Amino acid sequence: MTAAESTRQLGAWVSELDTPDVVRDRLALVLLDVLGVTAVGAAQPEQRALRAAWRAPDGPAPLIGAGRSVTVDAAAFLNGMALVSLELDEGNKYAKGHPAAHGFPAVLALAADLDSAGADTAAALLAAYEVASRFGRATSLTPGAHPHGSWGVPGAAAGCARLLGLDAEQTAAAIDTAAGMAIAGHFDSATTGNPVRNAWMGASATSGLAAARMAAAGMARNTGTAALSLGTLLGSFDPGELTAGLGTRWDIQHGYFKRHASCSFTHPAADAVLALRGEFPAAGITSILVESHALGAGLTGTDWTNRLSAMFSTPFVVATAALTGRVGPDSALDDPAVQTLARRVRLVAADDLTARLPAERAARVTVAFDDGTTLTREVPNPVGDADHHPLGEDDLVALLKTWLPRQPGLVDRAVAVSHELPGLARAGDALRGLAGPDEKELN
Repeated sequence: MTAAESTRQLGAWVSELDTPDVVRDRLALVLLDVLGVTAVGAAQPEQRALRAAWRAPDGPAPLIGAGRSVTVDAAAFLNGMALVSLELDEGNKYAKGHPAAHGFPAVLALAADLDSAGADTAAALLAAYEVASRFGRATSLTPGAHPHGSWGVPGAAAGCARLLGLDAEQTAAAIDTAAGMAIAGHFDSATTGNPVRNAWMGASATSGLAAARMAAAGMARNTGTAALSLGTLLGSFDPGELTAGLGTRWDIQHGYFKRHASCSFTHPAADAVLALRGEFPAAGITSILVESHALGAGLTGTDWTNRLSAMFSTPFVVATAALTGRVGPDSALDDPAVQTLARRVRLVAADDLTARLPAERAARVTVAFDDGTTLTREVPNPVGDADHHPLGEDDLVALLKTWLPRQPGLVDRAVAVSHELPGLARAGDALRGLAGPDEKELN
């Protein structure tokens, strides 16, 4: 089957999609995570500075956690950046990235503008996730490419097309157009701490909106662009993945939530260290060996220059976990003890762990002490993975309230919206309520 034919089938499926009961609870959890994590990111000083520099005019779409509503495109872009800025956003190991982050900011902004029915908004969010994940499965990016802003853009377009009520042909055209708007971002932008990596998600949101609008205007076509942009140029593309198990396989059920503010590839090692902490002898740590799968073996940096580069450094994450017991959005970047221990962390690829991908993203950690003893722990997946110590609503709420100590009411509001959305006659006011209090009230 060609990319155009697969996209045509996918467009027909999206145009008729409702939210089945089997995924309703999981969709609510993912939405809660997206809303809460966006608010956590929005509270960071750099995000406040960006909003000030943006000077977005007032409008119908909320800047989640930022105290105001702005134009649709500004909200989609800025919420997308805030959502991924602290590496706390939900992800999916089979898609090899973050389906919700690619599409939810665009769908939520457009739904607030259209004052869409809650059931339509929920269906659009589900469409955004499933289409993005299918494109992630279908795409094998060239080594060195970062997944933000590439294969997930069609998910944003699919969700927006569903909200706009586009027919099957128009929806397929929107999805295909979005596949031609992929960003070619390099993974080193993340490891070197360049925030352009966060902007790729803002661009995904606005590109998805643009693709759906082009389709609504009748100027978009489905020509199988994904095979060229995501395939020929950025890697390889298997169009069969777009329709495999369509309507029976729900990727949203197999995602992961994060408890560490760091790249997901660092999480298994952090979890292993935290599990060993209670067994540490009084003697000091002399070295830590981290064995990882091939995808995570490149995060070796020990000279992080900002929070972004630190979050993509396994030595920083492991040392922080070992010495402080947590890796949060406020973990110190300049702690001399962490810096010293990080230089004693060695990260290597292990063939046996790589062979277990994608079902497992395992790590094996060996901690050596100056009395000659060692401790070893292996974990198959990060805590929070749907297949390994999954996090439920109570867990997410506890984490979000820890990360948003000044806005517990906003977390409660996010919980309410995540549950009530499918039954709302109109979603606009509920979504705008997620902007929370004005920033001046929090200062």
